[in-house]
Amino acid sequence: MSDPVVTHQPEQQRYVASLDGVEAGVAQYELADDPARVVFTHTVVGDGFGGDGVGSALAREALDDVRAAGERSVVAQCSFIAGWIEKHPEYEDLLVH
Repeated sequence: MSDPVVTHQPEQQRYVASLDGVEAGVAQYELADDPARVVFTHTVVGDGFGGDGVGSALAREALDDVRAAGERSVVAQCSFIAGWIEKHPEYEDLLVH
């Protein structure tokens, strides 16, 4: 099996991970304008894709996008994103404290 491919779908405020052309997971977010924040609300990995790195790929790609844009901080309302950041402290600087 190949590595997950993550695409950003800003019009739907989500990141989608695919494995071999099949949608395997989604990380949803909302944008807050005041102050400028990305609120990650929900991450789901499809049945049969657990342990394939789908959730990690979603979290890394989404957080790397936030960092690259440099305009917003992150609210990890989603427990998966919060837990992933906890395991990857190099992303803690993005969090709203």
